[in-house]
Amino acid sequence: MKVMAIVQARMGSTRLPGKVLKQVNGKPLLEYQIERMKRSKRIDQLVISTSKRSLDDPIIDLCRDLDVDTFRGSERDVLGRFYETCAYYKADAVVRLTADCPLIDPAVIDKVIQYFLNHYPRYMYVSNTRKRSYPRGMDTEVFTYEVLKDAYMNANSPHDLEHVTPFIVNRIGALGIAQVSHHSDESHHRWTVDTPEDFQFVSKVLKNLYPKNPAFTFEDTLKILERNPDWLEVNRQVKQKGDP
Repeated sequence: MKVMAIVQARMGSTRLPGKVLKQVNGKPLLEYQIERMKRSKRIDQLVISTSKRSLDDPIIDLCRDLDVDTFRGSERDVLGRFYETCAYYKADAVVRLTADCPLIDPAVIDKVIQYFLNHYPRYMYVSNTRKRSYPRGMDTEVFTYEVLKDAYMNANSPHDLEHVTPFIVNRIGALGIAQVSHHSDESHHRWTVDTPEDFQFVSKVLKNLYPKNPAFTFEDTLKILERNPDWLEVNRQVKQKGDP
C-alpha cells in the first residue's frame, strides 16, 4: 500500500495567527515538524495541504524551499481538501497529521502506521487519539483511501467537513477501528501549539533539545520535562478548543 501523510496547515489560527511559521532559533515550527516527519520509515509521501487563500502562500513558499509536495483546496471543507489531495497524488492509505505538532515523533507515527498495515483490512481506521495515552501533539490517524472517499461523498455537516475523521469513525463502527496506546498514560501533557503559552512551552523544549540532538525522541522530551517540571506550568491551564 502507498502510505501518504497529509498535513493540514494554515496561517489563519484564531488563537495564535501564523502559528505554523512562528520561529524558534530562526527556524519555523513547520520546518521542525517536516524535518521530523521525513524521518518516518513508513510514510511513502508527505504532502502539506493548505487553502487557496493568499494568506497561506508563505506555507507553499516554505515547502518549495524544503522540496515538500503541496496541495491547495478549500479552507473550510478540510475533508474535501484531504480527499482531493489524496486523489491527486494517488495513495492507498492516508496518515492524517496537523501542522501544530512540531515535537511529533516519527517513531510514534510509524507505530500507528505499522499497526494499521499489520491488521488491514480488519481495521480500516487506526489512531492513537480515540483514548489518549500519548501527549496531545503526537496525534496520528491512519485510514484507507476508500473510507476517505466514502466520507467525501456522503458527509455534509459542518463538523464532519471541518474535522475530517468523525464521519469515518462513525461510519466504520467500533469493530472496524483500532487504538494504539502507550504503556503509560502521558495524556496530561500538552505539546501542541495553539496559544502563546503553547508556543512558549514548545520553544523551551526545542531550544534545549534540538541543538544537541535534532532527532530527539518522545522519550527524550519526557526526560527533560522530568528534570524541568516547572515547564509544565507554562501551558497547563490551556484548554483544547472544543473541550468543555
